[in-house]
Amino acid sequence: MAKILIAGGTGLIGKETTAQLIAAKHEVIHLSRHANPNAAVPTYKWDIKEKFIEPRAMEGVDYVINLAGAGIADKRWTDQRKELIIQSREAGNMLIKQYIESGQLQPKKFISGAAIGIYGDRGTEVLTEESAPRNDGFLAESCMRWEESIQALETTGTPLAYVRIGIVLSTDGGALEKMLLPAKMGLGSYFGDGAQIYSWVHIRDIARIFKWLVETPSATGVYNGTAPHPVTNKSFIQSLMKVKSGPGITAPVPTFALSLMLGEMKQVVLWGSHVLPARLSAANFQFDFNQVEDALKDLIS
Repeated sequence: MAKILIAGGTGLIGKETTAQLIAAKHEVIHLSRHANPNAAVPTYKWDIKEKFIEPRAMEGVDYVINLAGAGIADKRWTDQRKELIIQSREAGNMLIKQYIESGQLQPKKFISGAAIGIYGDRGTEVLTEESAPRNDGFLAESCMRWEESIQALETTGTPLAYVRIGIVLSTDGGALEKMLLPAKMGLGSYFGDGAQIYSWVHIRDIARIFKWLVETPSATGVYNGTAPHPVTNKSFIQSLMKVKSGPGITAPVPTFALSLMLGEMKQVVLWGSHVLPARLSAANFQFDFNQVEDALKDLIS
């Protein structure tokens, strides 16, 4: 049994990862802006601006998982929002680095979230962990700076592992929850021509990856957190409409409309990348959900 400190433990991935770790008899505690040490999952305060972590949070910690960061697609990308997206990731990692360097935090491994946005808009090109990033917009730029802040912890001598997370499928938040709203009313909306590749992952599988990284000490470096079979955006919506109950139609949302609604943030839905979990496959990690239709059936039914 290990003691795991999670920043961002109440977020979409954090909640499921916490549940799986506790089910496996690990001890889990959270970092939050508000302390509640008597909660079901004991929560201790951290303050990125003040560069503070409550000392009790760091006692006997074996692993640190950082999933904290402002939502990429939660709000329109103003200059202020862009800065928050980057700083909320960079500053959290730098704070953890500071406490490791001071000796107050001595984890066996530091594990972090990252994102497949680092690959940029790559069409049908097959991408693995060996593929070069492409800085062709804010989405990629923010992911590159995120990873630079993770890699900065190498100077502490702490083993590092980080997961480039794909589109997480869950009915409790994220992209699928938003797509389900029109689908339930009979409208399946794909974006532009729908040809962009969506590299997706079931919420339970992405949490299983973080649990695996805790339980596999030798697993370090970068891993793609995506299911083995990406699909086009149009195919994804067609599968969604097939799985959800009741009649419906599938229709495109034109690119110009997305530009008006989302501005620069249209990258989130119009960009595509065919990302494969090559390193996880090589390590014989078995996904519970390999096909998108099976994942959608599980979540929606």
